Amino acid sequence: MPRPRNKEDLLLAAKENFEKLNTLIDSLSEKEMTTLFDFSADVKKTEMHWQRDKNVRDVLAHLYEWHQLMLRFVDGNVDGKSMQFLPQPYNWRTIAPMNETFWEKHQGTSLEEARELLAKSHAEVLQKIESFSNEELFLSKAFPAVGGSVLGSYFVSSTSSHYDWAIKKIKAHQKNCKAK
Repeated sequence: MPRPRNKEDLLLAAKENFEKLNTLIDSLSEKEMTTLFDFSADVKKTEMHWQRDKNVRDVLAHLYEWHQLMLRFVDGNVDGKSMQFLPQPYNWRTIAPMNETFWEKHQGTSLEEARELLAKSHAEVLQKIESFSNEELFLSKAFPAVGGSVLGSYFVSSTSSHYDWAIKKIKAHQKNCKAK
């Protein structure tokens, strides 16, 4: 599916990819659910997240925390606070340590809790998208806090494309489990 460029496609992609993610998780075997992620044998998987996340819970908690970033960013800016998407002291070059703090925060969270948190935040993000017009989401300069980008792009990144990332990661884990 091409990257959404309007509100209707944004909502559709978010809903479809969220459903695909949940369907994939529901299809995992007991072995796939309990085996720790290990991508160390794949030389192409060098980004930090391949080492950070150790199970499905970690992936879902990561998605939940990025929803929270999105909701705080939008709500803060709508309320008149000039907020950046990433909280201080982080920037786009230093998101790995921020993601690590999310990972640490959720080590006591169960898989069931992570699924519930994510489902709730997914619904909240969809409601937030619904609250904006197509123009507010996809016209340049309609939401000044995003600079030269558009607000819809931020929503795409925190929903459908992030769900796609999670699906690919879980499928790679599934493939590893079948190979062992």
